[in-house]
Amino acid sequence: MTQTPELPGCGHDAPAIALAEALDRIRALLEPIDGQHRVALRSGLGEVLAQPIVAPAAVPAHDNAAMDGYAIRHSDADRDPLQVVGSAFAGHPYTDRTLAPGECVRIMTGGVVPDGADAVVMQERVHASGDTVEVRHWPEQGENIRLAGEDLAPGDTILAPGRRLNAADLGLIASVGQAEIWVKRPLRVAFFSTGDELRSLGQTLGPGELYDSNRYTLYGMLSRLGVSLLDLGVVPDDPAALQQALDQGAREADVILSSGGVSVGEADYMVDLLKAGGQAHLWRIAMKPGRPLTFGRYGSAWYFGLPGNPVSVMVTFTQVVVPALRYLVGEQHTPARRFSVRCQGPLRKRPGRQEFQRGRLMEQSDGTLRVESVGKQGSGILRSMSEANCFIVLPADSESVASGEWVVVEPFLAGGL
Repeated sequence: MTQTPELPGCGHDAPAIALAEALDRIRALLEPIDGQHRVALRSGLGEVLAQPIVAPAAVPAHDNAAMDGYAIRHSDADRDPLQVVGSAFAGHPYTDRTLAPGECVRIMTGGVVPDGADAVVMQERVHASGDTVEVRHWPEQGENIRLAGEDLAPGDTILAPGRRLNAADLGLIASVGQAEIWVKRPLRVAFFSTGDELRSLGQTLGPGELYDSNRYTLYGMLSRLGVSLLDLGVVPDDPAALQQALDQGAREADVILSSGGVSVGEADYMVDLLKAGGQAHLWRIAMKPGRPLTFGRYGSAWYFGLPGNPVSVMVTFTQVVVPALRYLVGEQHTPARRFSVRCQGPLRKRPGRQEFQRGRLMEQSDGTLRVESVGKQGSGILRSMSEANCFIVLPADSESVASGEWVVVEPFLAGGL
């Protein structure tokens, strides 16, 4: 593969760039994947819609009652009491004839409004006696009626491509009678950790060794995105082993993720392998934690080289990799939800880098939310991520925060990252 020159500002010795600029650079280089397949509607939950869903007919198909009561003619206000001539239940419409003056039909929620009726009076607002009813509160014309096509008109595009389907979407698609849908094929992601000091679970640790945790956090976060996973394990700092992992990832996946081994140490071979087999862009991002990032291609696969520290891996994954993966699969852009709350306790910060401190959102007795730090913020303290339920997002130019000041938070997904 022909090597692509590095972008201006690339390299670990270049000035740090803002996170937003790094995202723009990555987005400009990415090319969304092709491929879609047809699945049964229930199998579409959590998948990304590939083709629009268009309403073939009106929903609802007929004017129907929004309340239990009686279908009446609004012009009969001076003809009280009214004669009950039949009933209209959901699935069992009244079809005998058009309502004549002074007549009404007993109707239940969802029942088709009979011809000639133009309002439904709630059953609580009538006095029924045998086959007659006396209306105690006369409704407005059209009151308590759901009009045909009120939800969907024929030809309406009800869901656009790129939407990740949720439970309500499945119900909406079912309401137009569509049993199968076209969805994007899952993105294939290979991931591995690098480092001679790393050991897999179950192995005995020697001096200076530690258990690999990054593959487990990456597995958990990737699984929530609905991608197809290929775990390549722990790869030692050896050029041949690293190339073998990259070659396998490029053959079998759309994206390769690695953690560790992308800095400037003597044993960091990854960048040279990327340059030989594709392209590499090395950036120092003005964010904390997670400053070093490598992005590029190896063969036909996109490559993201994340830092080695556990918290840095999780922060760079959520802030950099997640938007990229969603773009690659054609998902509509949905920025992470952020809002402002008061901080309970001070936060230490120096200007220069955008920080993602780990915090805990708490509901106060008056119903308002406040956030507090979970404590030590080191990039190797994975416990801080486990105890947190949000990021406290501090701008690059901000300084330390006093207790009671407003800060921006980015909540984690339900159940944590």
